[in-house]
Amino acid sequence: MSLILTVNGGSSSLKCALFSRHTGNAECLYQFKLANILNAPVMKIVSSLGEILEQHQLDMAEIATDNRHQACLDQVIQWVHKQLPDSRISAFGHRVVHGGEAFSDPVQITDQIMQQLEEFIPLAPLHQPYNLKLIQACQHLEPALPQIACFDTMFHIGQPNVERHYAIPRKYTEAGIHKYGFHGLSYEFIQRSLDNIGRGAENAKTIVCHLGAGASMCAVNNGRSIASTMGFTAVDGLPMGSRTGNIDPGVLLYLQRHYQMDADQLESFLYKESGWLGVSGISADMLELEQSEAPEAEEAIAMFAYRAALEIGRLSAALQGLEQLVFTGGVGENDNKLRKRVCDQLEWLGIKLNESANKEGEAIISKASSPVVVRVIPTNEEAMIALHTEEVLD
Repeated sequence: MSLILTVNGGSSSLKCALFSRHTGNAECLYQFKLANILNAPVMKIVSSLGEILEQHQLDMAEIATDNRHQACLDQVIQWVHKQLPDSRISAFGHRVVHGGEAFSDPVQITDQIMQQLEEFIPLAPLHQPYNLKLIQACQHLEPALPQIACFDTMFHIGQPNVERHYAIPRKYTEAGIHKYGFHGLSYEFIQRSLDNIGRGAENAKTIVCHLGAGASMCAVNNGRSIASTMGFTAVDGLPMGSRTGNIDPGVLLYLQRHYQMDADQLESFLYKESGWLGVSGISADMLELEQSEAPEAEEAIAMFAYRAALEIGRLSAALQGLEQLVFTGGVGENDNKLRKRVCDQLEWLGIKLNESANKEGEAIISKASSPVVVRVIPTNEEAMIALHTEEVLD
């Protein structure tokens, strides 16, 4: 059996999924989740039925932290070789957060393309370096196999200039300083899910809410992205786990002048010290905040829900109306309390929440009388990567 291994990594984590080729529907065989890889790595292997097959700590005390991503990836590949001796990995599919203007479609990676992707590291410092590090690890471990890059930005290419451009001198816009949008693989998967649902869901004026520690929203009309909350970088838009979201640029000038912050300190402030973590002083994890009785935790949650409702209002204006709202992502899919907080602030848009359906996490959580259909659809970026990898190879 010919296989595709998808690779999606962060600074201290790695998610892989194994798919069989030529099935046409991205059939996932196994998922591999490796956490805390810079300290005491834990590897969890899950079957296609959701059953945990293995969960154990990896002994990597003798491996330098710079080499941990490759070592963890090697563990996954060796497991596949051992457990599926009659099968072979024929390609790697990678999530790459930033593709700039150059990449509107998935591509097979070459040395030249790697050089181009390295230029986008300053635009996605939390993700791009590790995306590229894992590509290099695959090249080292399996140099003969093709690698396909799938970009989080490509779903948003084609947004109108009034949405995409900033009110800055045109020379900077022409140099590529404009909105790109992110979480595109997730939005693309949701759109394909809506295509499968049919009955008009695929063409409705839709806002998709990808809510998690990294959060964004996208306005979709007739299956195409027309506006989104993230911008030039993945720090824009909603307040996130540790990212500020929208902030007056004057605040950054003030911090620079009065607190003598340099560029690295400002980057840490924007990406790692703010958001839910900064407001609460407790955690960048929504579940921990909801379990806390501290008023600062409640403020962080309330701020997130409020800002989410505001952005839905803005995106509804871009759509000139709203017919469908979709919740996805770790928080969007699983946190019924947060969904209720958001929807309760959107009754003016015609949203009527079915509270029992919402608590149960049903596929449709709006009342039958609601002018706006509200759905919960689990996203699957790995499946989208596998489908794109298959398309490029074919």
